[in-house]
Order: sequence, then structure tokens, then C-alpha cells
Amino acid sequence: MKKLIIASLIATATSFGAVAQTSTTAPTPTSPVDANAPLPGANSFTEGQAKSRLEANGYTNVTGLTKDDNGVWKGKATNAGTEVNVSVDYRGNIVKN
Repeated sequence: MKKLIIASLIATATSFGAVAQTSTTAPTPTSPVDANAPLPGANSFTEGQAKSRLEANGYTNVTGLTKDDNGVWKGKATNAGTEVNVSVDYRGNIVKN
């Protein structure tokens, strides 16, 4: 009986480590860009959300955002003092074109 209780305690103690390994961290606005971005797909971002995402990543003077046939928001913005063409795909990847 003593061995059964000890074995149960050891099994219970070792199972707690697995619970703490789950990550609930969402990607940050400065996450690395996916390979092959901008990715085509059903984009659920509104124009305002796409603009806010660009601004959160250091872009200013965001203008002319339009969604293309692939679901990618495209427009112009200023980055590091230079006007650039930008894209925001359905995953939030930002690409300077």
C-alpha cells in the first residue's frame, strides 16, 4: 500500500511540469515577416486596422490603402524619412515593395 501511495505522488508531481509549457503569447507587431509575404488570403483587417498595424511598426503618413484581389492591403507610407510602397497581408505581415 505504501508503494502505491508513493508511486501516485511521484506520478502526480511529474505531471505538473507539462501544464506550464503551454504558450499563450500572441505574435507582436514586430514579429518576423513570413517567407513569401505578402501572402494571399481572406483578409479580415479593415482599412483602419491595416493602417494602425503599419503605424505601430513605425510607418507614418499612411495613404492610399486599398485591398487587392488577393486580399492584400496596399498603399504608401513613410519609413525612415522615405516614401515606400507597403503591403499588409491577412496574417499582418508588412512588406515594403
